[in-house]
Amino acid sequence: MDAVLWIVLGVLLAVAEMFTFTFVLIMLSAGAFAAAIAAGLGAGVPAQAAVFAIVSALALVAVRPVIRKHRESMLSSSDTALGVSGALEGSTGLVLEQVDAEHGLIKIEGELWTARAYDATQVLEPGERVRVIEVKGATAMVWRDI
Repeated sequence: MDAVLWIVLGVLLAVAEMFTFTFVLIMLSAGAFAAAIAAGLGAGVPAQAAVFAIVSALALVAVRPVIRKHRESMLSSSDTALGVSGALEGSTGLVLEQVDAEHGLIKIEGELWTARAYDATQVLEPGERVRVIEVKGATAMVWRDI
């Protein structure tokens, strides 16, 4: 009966980990499964609790830092720009309506975008080519393309 309780606890912790992504609950889940094995081998409740505590602590101390380091290195080494801003930054467009610090309209790769001059002193006239410096929300911040 004790083994079933530990298994249920392990499953609940593993499912809860899917919602948190902290890599703490999964380590506790491993401890619960180890305690279930101890219960299945006939260990008493104090021994099961000790196995749970020891395995959980070892997993937290030994495995979690390795996972965190690997995850951080994967995130920091990614040079790929994601989302609309990453796809548009650096691209060129054509001014359709005058672009200044307050308003403007440009065409980028066939799509119409509201635009603002990246340099508030610039005024870009229709027909000029611009380069997208940054995307803020749905507005392209642009600079005169030379």
